[in-house]
Amino acid sequence: MTTQVILIDDEPAILNALKQLLHLEGYQSRTFNQAKDALTAIETNWSGIVITDINMPGMDGIAFLRQALKLDSELPVIMLTGHGDVSTAVEAMRIGAYDFLEKPFSNEHLLEVLRRASDKRKLVLENRELKDELSAQGAAGPRILGNHPQIKELRRVLARIKDIPADVLIKGETGSGKDLVARYLHYNSKRAAENFVAINCGAIPETMIESELFGFEAGAFTSAQKRRVGKIEHANGGTFFLDEIESMPMPLQIKLLRVLEERKIEPLGSNKIVDLDIRFVAAAKVDLRQLVERGEFREDLYYRLNVLNVQIPPLRERKEDISLLFQHFTAIASSRFDTDAPRLDSEQLYRLQSHAWPGNIRELRNTAERFVLMGGESVLEQSDDGSAHAGMTLAEKVGHFERSLLQEALQANEGRLVDVQQQLGLPRKTLYDKMRKYGLDKGDFKV
Repeated sequence: MTTQVILIDDEPAILNALKQLLHLEGYQSRTFNQAKDALTAIETNWSGIVITDINMPGMDGIAFLRQALKLDSELPVIMLTGHGDVSTAVEAMRIGAYDFLEKPFSNEHLLEVLRRASDKRKLVLENRELKDELSAQGAAGPRILGNHPQIKELRRVLARIKDIPADVLIKGETGSGKDLVARYLHYNSKRAAENFVAINCGAIPETMIESELFGFEAGAFTSAQKRRVGKIEHANGGTFFLDEIESMPMPLQIKLLRVLEERKIEPLGSNKIVDLDIRFVAAAKVDLRQLVERGEFREDLYYRLNVLNVQIPPLRERKEDISLLFQHFTAIASSRFDTDAPRLDSEQLYRLQSHAWPGNIRELRNTAERFVLMGGESVLEQSDDGSAHAGMTLAEKVGHFERSLLQEALQANEGRLVDVQQQLGLPRKTLYDKMRKYGLDKGDFKV
């Protein structure tokens, strides 16, 4: 997305020069020669940045800054000041300006400040979006954590489809979090007050799965002593989750297809039709399209389920999220076992990020629990982490180690960048550049 910039200055020559520079660098800009007019272009969660002069007739830059921060307290405003106005610029920083540039300034300096401001604005808006999602689902609701682009996209897709009246197919490897995504969909939708019912199609004997799904009347078969409401009917008004849908027997696939199309069920041994207001969510750990081609899954059911689909990336493709997820799971485990959560050292974090994680999130969670129970003495068995780096170059190995050290320092200092700078002996700009390079956000490390 192209960053938008509002330019405010009462000198047309400066406005035109800045606009031309930003255009050449790929920014979109709007120019104003009066600060009060620019206020009408700003609203909460506007994704852009403001560059404004301080000394202007009418509303000056300081007055504009105060009004703009009332609209959005985290709006990045860059102030331009003359040589004699440095004290005023310092006052602007105290009020909440992002930075100030003393005229004359170089184009390179301006662009560097603008780039940093743009990065910060994106992080602020992403964090707001995540907080809005979490507050909407409640503190006890399911959470989909991570900053990897595929996870951000997954959250956006789920927010978009949560109330669309269509069934959903979730694709992902074993342990990647398909059940979590199904629950996230339910508890963020308008069906949240109704039942969420889950069934694992591969865990129920084939002889029992039909009665489990559809229920039965008393006397429907020899052992049917009294009426039983089926899982589907129990989920009426809410969400019904079919995990490992690929394991469903072929005869039952036909009956499920009929339910999906007609939104009605008929319990075994009954002539009564039950109308359904229900959302079906199915999950598969294999490629259903390939099963269809081999004749092992009904093609019509596949297309009926595949109206909306979401893909969960495996953990090995989002290794930058491992530290955040591990901290989350250790916090849960320490609360569950009523003990303090040990801290990772850089070598342990390096091993976590080096591991291939064939069991995905489930394996990471179990590793975090073992870490807490062992008092931090063990993260992975020695044999677990040797193969992942076999094909890596020296630069890649150094990058992994550097990222591990940064994460360890951020965790130890709970995201306080001044303390991280002192611990690692890094200038502020170098630390910011490295955090941006490795996709690290100080907010993820605050306690």
